[in-house]
Amino acid sequence: MKAAGRCPGLLLLLLLAMGAWGLRFPQRHWPVPYRRFDYRPKTDPYCQARYTFCPTGSAVPVMKEEDVIEVYRLQAPVWEFKYGDLLGHLKIMHDAVGFKSALTGKNYTMEWYELFQLGNCTFPHLRPGMDAPFWCNQGAACFYEGIDDAHWKENGTLVLVTTISGAMFNEMAKWVKYDNETGIYYETWTVQASPDKKSTVWFDSYECSKFILRTYQKLADLGAVFNKVQTNYTSIILFSGEPIYLGNETSIFGPQGNKTLAAAIRDFYYPFKPHKTVREFFVDLLKIIDRVILNHEFYLFYNLEYWFLPMKFPYLKIIYEEVPLPVGSKASVGV
Repeated sequence: MKAAGRCPGLLLLLLLAMGAWGLRFPQRHWPVPYRRFDYRPKTDPYCQARYTFCPTGSAVPVMKEEDVIEVYRLQAPVWEFKYGDLLGHLKIMHDAVGFKSALTGKNYTMEWYELFQLGNCTFPHLRPGMDAPFWCNQGAACFYEGIDDAHWKENGTLVLVTTISGAMFNEMAKWVKYDNETGIYYETWTVQASPDKKSTVWFDSYECSKFILRTYQKLADLGAVFNKVQTNYTSIILFSGEPIYLGNETSIFGPQGNKTLAAAIRDFYYPFKPHKTVREFFVDLLKIIDRVILNHEFYLFYNLEYWFLPMKFPYLKIIYEEVPLPVGSKASVGV
C-alpha cells in the first residue's frame, strides 16, 4: 500500500505529542541551523501525492538583459482550490511570487511547496516491517508560465512589489537552482520558548513563505528596490522548553539503537495516521491532547534527527505577522 497524500482537513485539528529520553546537546546554538545537502535524492515510490506536484511546471527562461520585469507578491489561503476562503479566515496562507516580462508580455509564477502534501511533511508513516518512521517530506520549487489572477486576487493578494532587469532575473534563476537542489526537506514547525517576540527560537520552519523571503532578499542583494507594501506571513509555532537531542534514525532505530526510545517515538506518531472513520479520528485526537497538553510531550524530526520538546503553554499558535520587504546591499542595477 502506497502513502497517499493525507487529508488536509485532519491536519487542521492539530497536532501534538510524547517522549523523553536523551541528553541535552552540548554547546548548542539556537536556533538549530537548517541543514543543506549536496544533491536532491530521488523520492521513494511509496510516497504518493493526493494532488500532483507542479503539474504545469516548466524551465525558468533566460531573459534578455535589457528586459524590464515586474515582480508581484502572491498570497492566497492554503488549499483555496478546495476550501475557498475558509483557511483565509484563520490566516493560514500560501505564498508565491509572480513575474511579468515587458518585452514578451508573458507572466510566470514561482513557488515552493510540499511534494506530497503538508500532512506527509509534518508526520511520518509507520510501515509494517519497518522499525523507523518513514518520511515523505521533500519540498521543492515550482516554476510555470502564467499567473492565475482569480486565484490570487479573489481571497488573497496580487500586488506589484518591485521591478528588475532581465540580467537580475537571470542571476536570481541561478540562485533558485542552487537553493532548490540543496534545501530539500520541508519543515512545518517553528519552535520557540514563549509567545514573546524576543523569546528564543529553537527551530525555524522551512516552507513556502521562507522561500519567498529568501527570493526577495536575493533580489534586494542584486539591486532591487522594493515598494512600500506591507507583507504578512503565516507561521505555525510550537512552544517548548529547551529541546533535548535524541539522535538520528540509525542511533535510535538501528541494531544498536535504544529500543525503548524507538517504541516511544513510534507510539507518539501513531495517532497522527490517516483516519478512516470519525470515531477513530476523535479517539486519536484525545490521545494527542493527553500527550501534548496534559503530559507536555512532543517529538520533533528536524534535519533528519529526532528531538524531544518539553511542551508548555500555549503549546501551539498560528500567527500572521508582518515581515518587512528587504533592503538591498548594493545600488539598483539597470532599472
